[in-house]
Amino acid sequence: MSIRLGDIAPDFKAETSMGTINFHEWLGDSWGMLFSHPADYTPVCTTELGRTAQLKSEFEKRNVKVLALSVDGVESHKGWIKDINETQNTTVDFPIIADEDKKVANLYDMIHPNADNTFTVRSVFIIGPDKKVKLTLTYPASTGRNFHELLRVIDSLQLTANYSVATPADWEDGEDTVVSPAIATKDIPAKFPKGHREVKPYLRYTPQPNK
Repeated sequence: MSIRLGDIAPDFKAETSMGTINFHEWLGDSWGMLFSHPADYTPVCTTELGRTAQLKSEFEKRNVKVLALSVDGVESHKGWIKDINETQNTTVDFPIIADEDKKVANLYDMIHPNADNTFTVRSVFIIGPDKKVKLTLTYPASTGRNFHELLRVIDSLQLTANYSVATPADWEDGEDTVVSPAIATKDIPAKFPKGHREVKPYLRYTPQPNK
């Protein structure tokens, strides 16, 4: 069964490269990024896990815990991590789920038979502190993910969770946001003291409220 936005992220217990975890308990009050990889010792995945490790401080400052998944075993993961650290000049210090029985992959619908019966697609789930799924993305096995885009989306999700705004196309942290249509124009000055500009009655911009 596919997982939709707003669903509670399924809980699970799994062995990882850093020991056994219970997913919801491991997340605690943090945001989470769960992302899958077709297999160990694959070239694109090696670059992706390396990039994630390089961006450790960026995920930490956003209070995001990172959890990867591959359908190979713990010992294979540990050997692969050595390769990742060596080739990507980094240190992988987040857990990689050993999903040999594909329990988590099936729980999160990460195997798409029309693409491949065996390997997971490149799924991404961003999960909030309330354990609800805030974002899903699915890439084909041939295309590596854009981790700056994932950080950009997390910035937007965290901002819009706390303020009555949305983020326009190509928005980056620090840029103007769009006032929610639920806010009447007459109420904007009290709610957004930094000011606003009205392009159309339904399109009102205001400076990013948490900057």
